[in-house]
Amino acid sequence: MISKAERTGAPGPRPFTVKFWGTRGSIACAGPETLRYGGNTSCIEVTCGERRLIFDAGTGLRKLGKAIAAEGPGAEGRGAIDLYLTHTHLDHIIGLPFFAPFHIEGFSPRLWAGHLLPDRTLHGTLKDMMQAPLFPVPPETFRADVSFNDFRAGETLIPGPGITLRTAPLNHPNGAVGYRVEFDGRAICYITDTEHFATGRDQTVVDLVRGADIMIYDATYTEAEYPRFVGFGHSTWQEGCRVADAADVDRLVLFHHDPSHDDETMDEIAEAAANVRPGTITAREGMVLEA
Repeated sequence: MISKAERTGAPGPRPFTVKFWGTRGSIACAGPETLRYGGNTSCIEVTCGERRLIFDAGTGLRKLGKAIAAEGPGAEGRGAIDLYLTHTHLDHIIGLPFFAPFHIEGFSPRLWAGHLLPDRTLHGTLKDMMQAPLFPVPPETFRADVSFNDFRAGETLIPGPGITLRTAPLNHPNGAVGYRVEFDGRAICYITDTEHFATGRDQTVVDLVRGADIMIYDATYTEAEYPRFVGFGHSTWQEGCRVADAADVDRLVLFHHDPSHDDETMDEIAEAAANVRPGTITAREGMVLEA
């Protein structure tokens, strides 16, 4: 099929994609029973034209880091990397010490977090993790020009020309941040580690994701499982469907899979969710979606 852009000679939309490097929540669970959906913890890569944005630094970050390191810093500006954290619970930051570009001169990674209390900083939190008796070497061993940036959830950030990153607080123990990436007239939203309310939709989330082309949503539990985990800070695929409907989201992507859900269980969830909301996608490691 010939596109309108090809017929008229007008430029088509610039690439705007999301790739899943880690889809699991809470703890990595690689093994034969999780091959199809993946066992690495949260990490996604959003490509806006030539610009790369990374969200979360779970164990999936290690493989992404190897791919980036193989490219090398390249030309001026190529070594710039923006990595945004939803929060600093261990399953979302454990990949940071193993991110290859941190250990290569010429790269200039920028880390961002917007959920920390006033007496905490991102650099201090990572330093606390990377010290004895938990880790053998501190962040000062990084050879790249790494910067640590703290912001407040609710701020709007501009990662690069033509890219707008809107943020909002999520309902999660110790705080978390949801992100909306806007580029070339489209939007990808990343909403993980959030717990829904019994009284109705979380209006903060609905407002952030309204009209998005893709919403990646924390679907850790089923509604049958959820009552045993109230207060843990996670949601259900059923609530994801309701939020997507309330906010007129195009495609819902289920994410942050519970480590106890093997591939057969995930197949059942994927089928049930697609029946309730046709077009719903269940995230798998290596999957790439175009907004």
